[in-house]
Amino acid sequence: MGWTADEIPDQSGRTIVVTGANSGIGLEATRELARNGATVIMATRSTERGEAAADEIREDIPAADLRVEECDLADLESVRSFADRLADETIDVLINNAGVMAIPRSETEDGFETQFGVNHLGHFALTGLLLENLATDEGEPARVVTVSSGVHENGEIDFDDLQHEESYDKWDAYAQSKLANVLFAYELERRFLTAELNAESMAVHPGYANTQLQIRGPEQSGSRLRMAAMKLMNTVVAQSAEMGALPTLYAATAPESEGGAYYGPGGLMNMRGAPERQASSDRSYDEEAARRLWAVSEELTGVTYDLPEPKARSRRRLGLRARRHSRQP
Repeated sequence: MGWTADEIPDQSGRTIVVTGANSGIGLEATRELARNGATVIMATRSTERGEAAADEIREDIPAADLRVEECDLADLESVRSFADRLADETIDVLINNAGVMAIPRSETEDGFETQFGVNHLGHFALTGLLLENLATDEGEPARVVTVSSGVHENGEIDFDDLQHEESYDKWDAYAQSKLANVLFAYELERRFLTAELNAESMAVHPGYANTQLQIRGPEQSGSRLRMAAMKLMNTVVAQSAEMGALPTLYAATAPESEGGAYYGPGGLMNMRGAPERQASSDRSYDEEAARRLWAVSEELTGVTYDLPEPKARSRRRLGLRARRHSRQP
């Protein structure tokens, strides 16, 4: 059977931030975290849709402790404003979940290609701005969970054309942004280790889950045929959003989850099933690319992290966390 949401430990007293919490995987993760006692800050682009989602959860869980806050990852000013409003909050878990997939080329408020800007740069900035909020003093390590995709395996970081201004393929741009998610998650873990912070960073992917994420690209392209085909695939092939949220929930809450890990469904072609630890693409372990991406991301966003560069550069460093923290399930 594998790990299920029924195994989530009591989250009472913990504060968890979820981006894109109003739909899909973010909504289902928020629901289960609230069910288990967490205070969930729902970071959403639209507070109207966020409040509607919160009301939906409260119909199922009347005692749900939810707070909706505006955070548009396509606008760094909005990200900074969100972080400012949380200045006095202590955050136990940050779930970088929101994203866009395979959309026609457009740009964010700051002039970034939208998929790279929202999926990677927005979350890079958000995490850096909330770094001092993470509960790193004692007890369970704070966790940063970044949601990637199996499509990251097709990704390459094109440092000569990060914004895809010279040429644009919506799937190449998506794959690049999702590879950036994993590179970021691993580099953040290495920097946590070097700083000896009581914090962990891991990446996850949901497999193929039935959400609105797949519909938005065809919708924005105005392709009724592609939209119909995607809806059919979601119905016939995809697992539910509830199942797709399990890797995120496992990474965020399971005592045995480990910093530096990559979790995803362990079933058919890693597209469905219970979460398990997996290997990500070879490119995702390229530490030189990760450091270069980090530097470029700081330059583009204007957000710098008060964390040292890793002292040791080895893929094996990502396995040290399990030995450093012995936590029982």
